[in-house]
Amino acid sequence: MSHIYKTRFLTMLALSSALILGACGENKLKGEAKYPSGLDRTTTGNDIYGEKESIFGREGLGIFGGKKDEEANDGSTGIGVNSFLWRAALDTVSFMPLASADPFGGVIITDWYSSEEKPNERFKVNVFILDKQLVSSGIKVKVFKQTATRSGWKDVSVTKETATQMEDAILTRARQLRVAKLQDN
Repeated sequence: MSHIYKTRFLTMLALSSALILGACGENKLKGEAKYPSGLDRTTTGNDIYGEKESIFGREGLGIFGGKKDEEANDGSTGIGVNSFLWRAALDTVSFMPLASADPFGGVIITDWYSSEEKPNERFKVNVFILDKQLVSSGIKVKVFKQTATRSGWKDVSVTKETATQMEDAILTRARQLRVAKLQDN
């Protein structure tokens, strides 16, 4: 009896294998959709002018000095923030120790800074770059101040003027960087 079951099992296995392998062959039915694979992919409706889309843009990732778009003098980069504002913000807060700098999110956070002239007060600055364009609304600065007391550091309010002055300094530096780049081109 076991010989009959073994023969039936092997026959079924052979038929199943033949069906599975037969299904792997290319089906030449007319009108059947075929998923493009490898280099034979054609452009889709999402492509602009027949070019492939990429997360790195049309030109790809230019690590080693690849193609440059000559009209991209606005400071916009592939990271979501304006490069002139980013560089100007770093230059402006360079006298303070950095706690964090995120070029992809456009956030710069400094650590507490005390000057030698006034060691009983300290400042901390958060800079947010909000736009890819070099515009005045593309930067936001928050300034925090503390004064030393016998029980430790105490938060003190800072005038809005202080943050506005820092924003203006960053914008002025960003414009200088942009003009210098335009003159180099």
